[in-house]
Amino acid sequence: MRESGRINTALRILWLCFALGCAAYSVIIYAVGSGTSSYIIWIMGTVFFIMLFFLSGKGRWGKVPKIVRIISYMVIGVGLVVFLTAQVLMLSHFADKGDKNADYMIVLGAQMKNSGPSVAYKYRLDAAYEYLINNPNTICIVSGMQGVNEPIAEGTGGVNYLISRGIPKERLIAEDNAEDTDDNITFGYEIIKEHNAIYGSGKDVSEISVVIVTNNYHVFRGIGLARKGMPCKVSGLAGKNDTLYIPNAMVRETLGILKDITEIGVRPR
Repeated sequence: MRESGRINTALRILWLCFALGCAAYSVIIYAVGSGTSSYIIWIMGTVFFIMLFFLSGKGRWGKVPKIVRIISYMVIGVGLVVFLTAQVLMLSHFADKGDKNADYMIVLGAQMKNSGPSVAYKYRLDAAYEYLINNPNTICIVSGMQGVNEPIAEGTGGVNYLISRGIPKERLIAEDNAEDTDDNITFGYEIIKEHNAIYGSGKDVSEISVVIVTNNYHVFRGIGLARKGMPCKVSGLAGKNDTLYIPNAMVRETLGILKDITEIGVRPR
């Protein structure tokens, strides 16, 4: 009994630490002002771990009906398996470099600020810059509309940033209507078809190679949607992301993967 009591005390301390950690992290994510409501996920996490802390005290969990406890264990178990699977899938593309000498590149948009691209967006654009320098024949499409909290469309802002770094504007195309990743792919592919018909080398669309550029955690879903949405040869190029914001990004991206699960990975590379 004494050993059981020590284990229970340790668990209560663990749940409390998790609750405090989630609460602190929600404040950090809210303070970033990214325009998303993902900090709510961490508030929910705080509530969840406070509930575990409460139920694990004074034998409260043991008083819960057995069927409720069994169902709770099953739901948590399935949720944990799904979550960990999503993390493995994302991590498997963290180091993607993109196939060399691609015909086209699509940079998935992210937030523009008054000072220029957000940190996350800058990582995507910097990865695109390095690739374009090393692959001088690749045409780059930068995709993303102007959000209510943005001074300029993401596509236009991204193109301006790459031009400022020395990439010739002739190699850059701004796409300013995409609202989300699906749109980035759909509208980007329409531009590829039009550009290839006018300036291409006569390749069939199935022979065209396309690199999808986004932050490391987002590559798995980005190339999955691209392989579903275009018959081209698709590869991914992973930009970095701030270490502090990786947990938030990967939890939020897990929800995106679940939303798009029927669209991702349908057509093999």
